[in-house]
Amino acid sequence: MRRRDFIGLVGGVAAGWPLTAGAQQTPIRIGFLASGTATSANSAAQVDAIRQGLRDNGLTDGKDYLLETRFAAGNYAQFPEMARELAQAGVRVILVATIASVRAAQKLIPPLPVVMIAINDPVGSGLVASLSRPGGVTTGMATLNQDITPKMLEIQRELVPNCKAMAALFNPANPSNPVYVDKLRAIAGERGITVEGIELKSPAALDDAFVSIAARRVDALIIVADSGTLDQMDRIAASALAQRLPSFASIPEYAQFAGLAGYGPSQRQLNMRAAYFVKRILDGANPGDLPVEQPTKLDLVINLKTAKALGLDAPPALLARADVVIE
Repeated sequence: MRRRDFIGLVGGVAAGWPLTAGAQQTPIRIGFLASGTATSANSAAQVDAIRQGLRDNGLTDGKDYLLETRFAAGNYAQFPEMARELAQAGVRVILVATIASVRAAQKLIPPLPVVMIAINDPVGSGLVASLSRPGGVTTGMATLNQDITPKMLEIQRELVPNCKAMAALFNPANPSNPVYVDKLRAIAGERGITVEGIELKSPAALDDAFVSIAARRVDALIIVADSGTLDQMDRIAASALAQRLPSFASIPEYAQFAGLAGYGPSQRQLNMRAAYFVKRILDGANPGDLPVEQPTKLDLVINLKTAKALGLDAPPALLARADVVIE
């Protein structure tokens, strides 16, 4: 990962730190304000990656820390109360994975350090002052989802060359999602493709969303990155396959759930890297002094089994560029 140089200091809210793990007689509590459901495969993978990242940074589960988790199950209105619950449980830092959870954690009084796991455009969303000088109590990882839309459409065109209309499944509660859909619509329009936005407000609404998708008679589906939506990756991919609909997402792991292709930064690596910021904060760093990082590697995963099930031919040149081909 590339980190940006930072000059200067931001003071104030961190006066009560450091929180050095070695100085504690009992395990430090670390909070995770999760967007998905507690029982989903995606949530299990997130928690596993966070624990792995903490191990890689020298923190042992049960000895150095305890992980306190709260799962919103797609209901982002619960984030403020869940953030308060974590604060009352005595957590020293809170991990967050979507814009609404960042804002909920940032509003805690007294303030707690906030570590973003994978947030789209945190500067544009007003979560941090800048990537190099975030300020306040927030740092962590920013994604590149807003920048990879053209590449996603190129991959989609190579796999579904006759696509004239596509659906974009998005969460309206995530303020970056409608912006992404608008950008997707503009870029796709230049290629002669229309985009139909399909809202997914909760996991319970997924079946109705696919009824709406079927009624639109689109040729492909793009899942707009949102922690709550992507928590349903397995169900989304299965529903798309049942409709014989090629589906894509801006995270590579989507293809592992029978989606046709996924392209973007590895979610596992982002979750693991977030632990670096946790360790730095526990060792006494002010989160506002830690530059927000962006991933430097994007992975392309293609599910050839899904392509064959859909009757699609994956061009050899595209397969040669893929980091992983699932056969």
